[in-house]
Amino acid sequence: MDRTHLLSDQDEAHPSPSCPAGSYADPNTTDGATAPPADLMPVVPGYESLGPNVIPPSNFGSVQPQEPARPPDRCFDIPAITEELAHEAFIKYASSKCCYSSKPAKEMVFTDLQSLNTYRYRLETFTESRTTEWDSEPYDGQVVDGYGVAPAPWSIPVPIPSLFQDCVKSVRVPHTSTVKGCHSCLNLGRSACSRCVNSGRTRCGSCSGRGRNASDQRCTMCQGSGMIRCHSCGGVGSITCKTCKGKGKLLCFIKLKITWKNNIHVSVIDKRSGFPVELLDKITGEKLLTDMAPMVYPVVSFPDSSVNAASESGVREHQAQFATTCRILQQRQTIELIPITRVHYAWNEKTHIYFVYGTEHKVYTKDYPAKCCCCSIL
Repeated sequence: MDRTHLLSDQDEAHPSPSCPAGSYADPNTTDGATAPPADLMPVVPGYESLGPNVIPPSNFGSVQPQEPARPPDRCFDIPAITEELAHEAFIKYASSKCCYSSKPAKEMVFTDLQSLNTYRYRLETFTESRTTEWDSEPYDGQVVDGYGVAPAPWSIPVPIPSLFQDCVKSVRVPHTSTVKGCHSCLNLGRSACSRCVNSGRTRCGSCSGRGRNASDQRCTMCQGSGMIRCHSCGGVGSITCKTCKGKGKLLCFIKLKITWKNNIHVSVIDKRSGFPVELLDKITGEKLLTDMAPMVYPVVSFPDSSVNAASESGVREHQAQFATTCRILQQRQTIELIPITRVHYAWNEKTHIYFVYGTEHKVYTKDYPAKCCCCSIL
């Protein structure tokens, strides 16, 4: 199968790290400028509808997946673990439980070991989506790029970060800049102090505004007035505007926000083993197949038809979900075999079951036969 990685020209010349801090960073990650209301901004051709809704991707000439030339020729089964390994795992499990007696694990007699082939199919679809909105920064005489035709949102080149890792970057759309008076302070560069409400004085904390202390003597902090100079504004009654940083003007521009997301579809094909499949989320399996391409073809030749059906369903679901709203950059599908052995054993004239699962040989059982009362209540 095609395993060609998708790389941009920039990636080939300079391998880029995964979403590097500060690279194409949003200028407003800290307290600072925000754009004036949209109705105060000019209409830029091609950007009439700004907002959080994603912009449908341009026609990139979507790549059609090609069916693999021949089916895999290897065996996808693994045998059950040995009784010795199953016994060792069970003793270790019982010893890790403070309220479990180790006697059943040590004295048990095996009656049957059943290997249960459980497959995990995983499809990753790495997508890119774009949105646009007005943004701004304090204007301090920098160059205003407001001439020329603004390029379409999907025609602006942005280097692709590491594949299959979530990342968000923001870039300024060329030729959309304009200078506006600050809407927060009405071009003054200063805003009323919210602590003293523009008065420059606040209630004395030492005497709670009474002017006298607990001994009924005049407060030395406020000299009996009950009010002191405001610490926030230094008694001026106003503070530097946080939006324009005291400049009184804003450089406004359209910001293009690019979101790369690794969308994951997982199917676990379980043969009604009685094992709780949710325990497999953090379990390692044996990787049987890995296929990566700009658009993968559903698995069709795997010996277990349920895996083929899961692959077809996952690929179809992701195509329907992302093809019209995002740009699909790369897909990767994997099939893992998760070893699960169901162990039947006898102890104290009764039959019980436990499972040994994953390459880590973890143990699960819901009916351990010798627990103390506190565990039985729990």
